[in-house]
Amino acid sequence: MSVTTTTTGAYPQDGLREIIRQFTPNWFTATMGTGILALAINQYPLAIPGLHAIGEVLWLANILLFVTFSALYAARWTMFFDGARRIFGHSVVSMFFGAIPMSLATIVNGFIVFGVPLFGDAALGIAQALLWVDIVLAVACGVLVPFLMFTRQDHSLEKMTAVWLLPIVAAEVAAASAAQLVPHMVDPQAALRLLVVGYALWAFSVPLALSFLVILLLRLALHKLPPKEMAASGFLALGPIGTGALGLLLLGADAPRVFTQAGLPGVGEVAQGIGIVGGAMLWGYGIWWLMLAVLTTVRTMRQHGMPFNLGWWALTFPLGVYSVATLALARQTHLGFILAIGGVLVLCLAMLWVMVATRTLQGAWRRTLFVSPCLVRGSIPQDFESTSL
Repeated sequence: MSVTTTTTGAYPQDGLREIIRQFTPNWFTATMGTGILALAINQYPLAIPGLHAIGEVLWLANILLFVTFSALYAARWTMFFDGARRIFGHSVVSMFFGAIPMSLATIVNGFIVFGVPLFGDAALGIAQALLWVDIVLAVACGVLVPFLMFTRQDHSLEKMTAVWLLPIVAAEVAAASAAQLVPHMVDPQAALRLLVVGYALWAFSVPLALSFLVILLLRLALHKLPPKEMAASGFLALGPIGTGALGLLLLGADAPRVFTQAGLPGVGEVAQGIGIVGGAMLWGYGIWWLMLAVLTTVRTMRQHGMPFNLGWWALTFPLGVYSVATLALARQTHLGFILAIGGVLVLCLAMLWVMVATRTLQGAWRRTLFVSPCLVRGSIPQDFESTSL
């Protein structure tokens, strides 16, 4: 089963009601990609007039997208509950629950970066409230979706793709968001609490995600590349590596001040060192997966072609967090060549976003992207179909 719909369309698309019936969490990957682009171009290493304003517009547009998608998905659960609940038994689409908290995380970060100049200190209060919502959603996805994998869904090594990472990575994305809010916490105890929560969220996600990558490597060696509809998912492997590096770097940068205020100055210095060394090691690991993703994607396009679907948004968010991590590493190590690499990655991200966003708008206008694989008979285990929740 494809991650998302292809442009051929498998269901009649007549009116808003049918769009709601077919709406899936896959759409939140578009807000992930848009949100990370807004944050990445704001950190572009060259001082180009207007970049901050462009990032601000993208962030505001992303909020509108997130609210719209949330309303559509909530409407599906209200109007088509029996069809909506089938997602819990689907081995692919259920993974995209993780896209919801990761989308929200980009909005939280935007309130810190863009919201304060627009709305003042009230933006920090909003960011803090949304962050705790994001943390709850991320932890829930990180536990409940794997639980469904183990108990109710049909999985095999041959069918595995990097999509398995989506519900797991949400927690480390929340950790990076927490790290960005810590410097704005006035209360030292609140700052310490949020910093420790950030490290816990990082540990909640990164080791498990890295173990998934080991299994994914075995799957690629034994069963070769995934089908062409899933080719873009190869970039998802870059997500936990980039976010893991970014989380270590940002948490480590906060640590000296926060731990010193708590009477533990030595711990802060160690945490900062771990942030830089660990971030550099993960960054190097990410280079391998980035090169592999490029090679496999190009090979698939040349040999089989890649039909457009919402899975193409996998080209944006993982590359975006890796780009931001690269820039953070460059600024903490003061290494110019890493900063230059980060700038190139941000440019690549912007070009990919324009391409994918254009194709998505075309598909949305034609209503060919609104297809829920969960509604295909036989796409979920029969015992799940016959069981009431």
